[in-house]
Amino acid sequence: MNGGHGVTAKGIITGEDGRDRCAWHGNLDDYRRYHDEEWGTPMADDRRLFEKICLEGFQSGLSWLTILRKREAFRAAFAGFDFDIVAKFGEEDIARCLGDAGIVRHRGKIVSTINNAKRAQEMKAEFGSLARYFWSHEPGPSERPAIVSWEEIAANPTTPASIRISKDLKKRGWTFVGPTTVYAFMQAMGLVNDHIEGCFCRQRVEGLRASFKRP
Repeated sequence: MNGGHGVTAKGIITGEDGRDRCAWHGNLDDYRRYHDEEWGTPMADDRRLFEKICLEGFQSGLSWLTILRKREAFRAAFAGFDFDIVAKFGEEDIARCLGDAGIVRHRGKIVSTINNAKRAQEMKAEFGSLARYFWSHEPGPSERPAIVSWEEIAANPTTPASIRISKDLKKRGWTFVGPTTVYAFMQAMGLVNDHIEGCFCRQRVEGLRASFKRP
C-alpha cells in the first residue's frame, strides 16, 4: 500500500478499498471498474476485438474516458460492432451516425469504421478469425519488460509489435490504425500486460494470460 489515496511517483493509487492500482483511472467509479474488470484481460472474441480497435480510432485526439462513457451509444449506432452488418452500411447510415449526439460525430472516423468492417471480413476469410490474426502478433516476453511506472508507458506509446501490426493493417486497407492506436488496443485486449508493478491487477492478468488459449 502507498499509505493514502494519493498518487505515488510510480503512478500507483490506493483506493478506498485499500487496493493499489494503476492511477490513470483517477478513482472515477466507471473508469476504475474498466481498469479492474476489463483492461488487460486477454480477449479472443472477434466482435470485441473489432469494437475495440474501432473505438481506439474514435479516441484519437480525445480521452478514452470520453469514449468509454459513450460506448453503449456506439454499440447501438454500429449494430453491436457486428462487422458483417457494419460492412453493409451506406450513406443513410453515415447520415444517421452523424446525427447521433451520443457518439463522436466525425465523418472520417465513421467512414473508417465501415471500411474496417469490410477489411475485418477479409481478415476473417484469410485467417479464420480476427483473434487468430492479432494473437499471431503477440510480442514475445523479451520485447517488453515489466512496466514499473506509468511514465514509462506514456513516454513510449508504441512498441515494435504495434508498429509492425499497424504497418500490416494499413497494407490491408485498414484506416485509423496508427501504432499508438494499435498499442492502446494491445494493452486493452491483453496482448500485453501493462498493469504496472504494484497494481493488484497485474498478477491477476498474468494468470489469465498464462491460462489463455491462444487462437
